[in-house]
Amino acid sequence: MDQFAALKAFRAVVEAGGFTAAAEAMDVSHTVVSRQVKQLEAALGVQLLNRTTRRFALTEAGQTYYQHSRQILDQLEAAALAVARHQVEPTGLLRINAPMSFGLEALAQWLPAFLEAHPQLRVDLVCNDRFVDLIEEGFDVGLRLAYALSDSTLIVKRLASFEEWWVASPDYLRRRGTPVVPADLAAHECLNYSLAGKAGQPSFTARDGSVHTVEVGGRLQANSGIVLRTAALAGTGLALSPAFLLRDHLARGELVRVLPDFSQPALNLYALYPQNRHLSPKVRAFVDFAAARYSAG
Repeated sequence: MDQFAALKAFRAVVEAGGFTAAAEAMDVSHTVVSRQVKQLEAALGVQLLNRTTRRFALTEAGQTYYQHSRQILDQLEAAALAVARHQVEPTGLLRINAPMSFGLEALAQWLPAFLEAHPQLRVDLVCNDRFVDLIEEGFDVGLRLAYALSDSTLIVKRLASFEEWWVASPDYLRRRGTPVVPADLAAHECLNYSLAGKAGQPSFTARDGSVHTVEVGGRLQANSGIVLRTAALAGTGLALSPAFLLRDHLARGELVRVLPDFSQPALNLYALYPQNRHLSPKVRAFVDFAAARYSAG
C-alpha cells in the first residue's frame, strides 16, 4: 500500500463528501479511491468510515485520524512549496570558506553587491589559510587560490587568474639594491609564503620564453600573504604577492615592482562545491556572480 496516496484519498473522500466526488477531484476511478481507503483501514486495524449506499459518516477513530492526516498533508505541501521556492531563487544560509588574504582584500569588496542582488540570502563567510574539508565542516562553497588543484571529489570551477609580482619598499631597494634578473634574488631577503609549493624555488619566464629558476632565502616566512605584504612595506625584504594585494600600495609608491620583465605562473582562483545532482540556487548564484565579476575585469 502506498500510504501517502491512501492518506490523500481518505482526505479527499472526507472533504469532497463522497467517493465519487473524490475520484473526480483526483482524476482517478471510484474503484481506486475505494480500494485505497479500504487498504488504509486494514493497515490501521480500525474502521474510518461508516458507509451506506448513498452516504458515509466518519467514525470516532476516523474523525481523529482525519484531523492528524490533514495536518501531515498540509505540512508536506508546505515543505514541497518551500523546496520549490529554493529551486527558483536563492534563499537561506550560504556558508563560504575563503583564503584570508582574498577574503579581506577582494571578496569583502564585492560580497555586499552579491547580498544586495539576493535579499533572501544570508552569508556566513569563514576566512582562514589552513586546509578545510568543505563537506566535513559544512560549507556550501569554497574559494581557493592555487597554481593548480589536485584531483578532488568536489566540482571545481576556475573563476579568474591573477598575476603575481615581486615587490619591495623604496627604502629596502635603496639599502640593498634592485634585482635586475632572477638570479639576483639569491642575494636578497625574500619573504616566503609557507603554504606555497616550492616557495623557496620560484620560477620565472623571460620575454623570450626562457625559464629561470632560482634558490631564494630569507629570515621570514608566513602562511599569510597579508603578513608578507606588511613586512615588505616595513622594508624587511622582497615579497611575491598576487596583484590584488598590491595595486593600491604600488599606486601610492609605498611598494615598487621589481623584475617586471620576468613573469610568474598565474595564480588561479577556483570555486569548489560538492557534487550534487541538483546544484542549489544559492551556490549557483554565488559562483555565477563571482565568475561575472572577474570576467568583467
